[in-house]
Amino acid sequence: PRYGLSVIGCIQDAISGNYLLSQEEAIPRHVAIRMLAQAGVMEFKTLPNKNTVSGREIFSVLLPSDFNFSGHSRRSKKSGKEEKDPSYVIIKKGKLQQGILDRANLGEGSGLLLRNLHKQYGPDQTIDILEKIFRLGVHYLLYRGFTAGIADTDLDKDTWAQVNAELNKADEDVRILINDYAAGNLEALPGRTVEETLEIRILENLNNARNKAGSVVQQQGTGTSHTRIMADSGARGNIINLAQMSAVVGQQAMRGKRIDKGYYQRTLSCFRKGDLLPESRGFIRSGFRKGLNPKEFFFQAMTGRDSLMDTALRTPKSGYLYRRLANAMQDLKVEYDGSVRDSAGRIVQFAYGEDGIDVSKSESGTLNVKRALEVEQ
Repeated sequence: PRYGLSVIGCIQDAISGNYLLSQEEAIPRHVAIRMLAQAGVMEFKTLPNKNTVSGREIFSVLLPSDFNFSGHSRRSKKSGKEEKDPSYVIIKKGKLQQGILDRANLGEGSGLLLRNLHKQYGPDQTIDILEKIFRLGVHYLLYRGFTAGIADTDLDKDTWAQVNAELNKADEDVRILINDYAAGNLEALPGRTVEETLEIRILENLNNARNKAGSVVQQQGTGTSHTRIMADSGARGNIINLAQMSAVVGQQAMRGKRIDKGYYQRTLSCFRKGDLLPESRGFIRSGFRKGLNPKEFFFQAMTGRDSLMDTALRTPKSGYLYRRLANAMQDLKVEYDGSVRDSAGRIVQFAYGEDGIDVSKSESGTLNVKRALEVEQ
């Protein structure tokens, strides 16, 4: 592992499925047995013998009977309450007692649950459990039904009013900044020219407006739309993507600043020369659901082409850079005194990685002392 977390894990449907399954309280026992059989489980004696079982009880069938684990879900990480948050994951003696399963504990590159399974039971048993978890999530979705429709991006009148209020306020703030700049009253930031300060302040205002619009969209409803579930569980996308579809796309930036290239002293021929207002410098007020007007479409195409070129040019550069680095560092090794040296014995680092931690025994590059003590006990 690169930094002590699993390189492989659940993705997309498997995360959405287990996210919903861990919150399900009543599933008929015969349906649970069918889903487990489809996931590759042939032994059902650990499934409670009652008419309906919870999703947590179904998931527990996949876990070894002596497995203990506690860790954050995406929701409990935001709240910071740990065990007091009902979404915080607690597994004792192979039983999922509380918590919501999502990308934070099942995903690739972030799944602490998978990392702990690997540490205790080795790679073969872990990959077997992972495959069953993946299949269980997918088959639960087939049983329950899961569809992302365009209606998921619809906003009610009150939400639209709040979004427009935020955008109008940002527009007004930007006009005040431009007027201050024109009157010579704008104070420059340390180490910046007045022009650079204006651009930075405008960009801050417009990005804040988009983020606030995203928060307004997030507050609408109860999170039961399937598109929202995908964002909340970490299966795909995030709330900003949803806000861009339903409310506002926001400021298009090229190389960290607003779009300023195009025609002489203006971005497109339909704008006045020297115009600094948001709509003339790449701010897209529409959402993808509503549709972009021709000016907004041009700005979206500009940044799209820029990122396409960036991807095409960066790939060979980074590949060749890695090759040169790998060849240059072939003779580096950790000596018995803990230092990193080359073949001539010259010290490159006094401790491997400056902290001497073996990444395969770490969690996100750091040692979890509390968990290490729990294992020792």
